[in-house]
Amino acid sequence: MIKSKRIESIDWMRGIVMILMVLDHVSMAFDVHHLSTDSAATFKPGTPLPSFAFLTRWITHICAPTFVFLAGTALAISVERRVTRGQDHASIDWSIIVRGAFIAALDPTIISFFSWRVLFQVLYAIGMSMVLMAYIRRLSTGWLVAMALAWWFGGEWVTSLVWNPFTGQQSIVAGLTVAIYKAPGLSISYPVIPWLSIMVLGWAFGRYLVDYMSGKKVFMTPRNLAFVSGVACLLIFFIFRYANGYGNMWLYREGNDLAQWLHVSKYPPSLTYMSLEIGLMCICLAGLMTLEQIVTPNPNGVLLVFGQTAMFFYLVHRILLEGSATWLGLRGILTIKEVYLITPVLLAVLYYMCLWYRGFRQRHPGSWTKFI
Repeated sequence: MIKSKRIESIDWMRGIVMILMVLDHVSMAFDVHHLSTDSAATFKPGTPLPSFAFLTRWITHICAPTFVFLAGTALAISVERRVTRGQDHASIDWSIIVRGAFIAALDPTIISFFSWRVLFQVLYAIGMSMVLMAYIRRLSTGWLVAMALAWWFGGEWVTSLVWNPFTGQQSIVAGLTVAIYKAPGLSISYPVIPWLSIMVLGWAFGRYLVDYMSGKKVFMTPRNLAFVSGVACLLIFFIFRYANGYGNMWLYREGNDLAQWLHVSKYPPSLTYMSLEIGLMCICLAGLMTLEQIVTPNPNGVLLVFGQTAMFFYLVHRILLEGSATWLGLRGILTIKEVYLITPVLLAVLYYMCLWYRGFRQRHPGSWTKFI
């Protein structure tokens, strides 16, 4: 029987990246010199990468891959528990599709309204990946992992057929699926297929956790699997970043300083980006799993509260930041140092809002809260 207990280390990991995400989004909304050069489409070779601004941006690169990976993990655990309770597959599929479509629609509607331009960002990627998972989840774990890794290593070649950052070749269809698309009033930054590959790996890890918690024989503990996988991903990153060719999505290393090694393509995600960020996430998750075994979690701890209210947190902070930047004319009015001062204040406000929402959701489990 699968235990119903939440895995605190997953919530902690999600909570950590949510804090980092707010720093990046405050900078995106208000920093007059916000640095966003993590794509061959926006970076001009030879452009300096100021250390403080670059590292402020870079430490948040882990956020989106972690959200998508853990969304896959949580979905796998939830589905396996529902299957164990005897729920039929058709109703499970339909609930996944409905929730995924709802999440995907939030970007071109609510988020876009407050940004005053049509956006397809991480919610679109997560939602559409969930919709597709409803159809491919019946494949074996081996096949799913093979499909994900096939994209990691072969996706740049596929992308090159429909998108080229140097010639300006792009299309909306390519942007929604494998590349990116930029035009006045429209921005597609998160293509479905690369991010689906990350969710698929998260799903595979979730299945592994379920087997482990059910008492099935596995070849190593989930903590050790996370650590070994993290080390393997970082090795892949080092090999392809050192080679400085295929696998970098045309965003090449221009030297050997730390910034150049870490200056990888997020838009669209390159092999070096995915392997670096998933590698770091896996090692962090392994550490948190170790910590979970030796400490008693505080039920109202900041990381736990944030990690358990991720969708509510995301929507509220994006509406507050994009709404004030766009509708109140506050975009680009601060320096990066002021961004660091404002971020903790916003996090404190968000903590109490999320604490309230978590209680409200627990009191109304069958209401609209199941979508957020």
